[in-house]
Amino acid sequence: MKIIDAPQYGPMFRFTDASVYWAMYVLSDGKRMGRKRLAEESGVGEGSMRRILNTLKENNFIEIKQTGITITKAGLAYLAELPIRVIDVDASKIILGDYSQAVLVKNASKQIDNGLQQRDAGIRAGALGCTTVVMRDGELILPPDWSIDENEPDVAAHIKEVSGMVDEDIIIIGSADNKVSAINAALSAAFELF
Repeated sequence: MKIIDAPQYGPMFRFTDASVYWAMYVLSDGKRMGRKRLAEESGVGEGSMRRILNTLKENNFIEIKQTGITITKAGLAYLAELPIRVIDVDASKIILGDYSQAVLVKNASKQIDNGLQQRDAGIRAGALGCTTVVMRDGELILPPDWSIDENEPDVAAHIKEVSGMVDEDIIIIGSADNKVSAINAALSAAFELF
């Protein structure tokens, strides 16, 4: 799945679909935001943010006014169609790093072998890695077969409560030494599934 297609010719983008998704997610709270602050929140330079915003505006996903940038109904609808949801979970007992960000990916468990691909995607994104949690028969599993329900029941109960996971869903938790890298890791690993 691609939000923005890279150009066939010319310079390569210095951002990923994870950065684009996060920019839209940040705007989804309905508040106006300036380009500079949105660039900082997304972990990209202002030039890259200009490119992202131009593309989102062309797709009618955002409105840009002198008072700031807002997401449109079409932008919110697009976010809602994606099988990825940002969630906040406390998984400090099962991750590395000072910061973490989790994303729920609907109906993706069949694409997970052992979680190493997601860990590697997180490392490529500049984080310490990603932890993948799969729900199988109502039980949370760290692939291939470590049961969170059995070994860390308080963590499992918390994740189930805040995530609304059902069988075949997964959670990818990016972990890093800073918030932007954790976000980028989780989203990058999620986008690699499609």
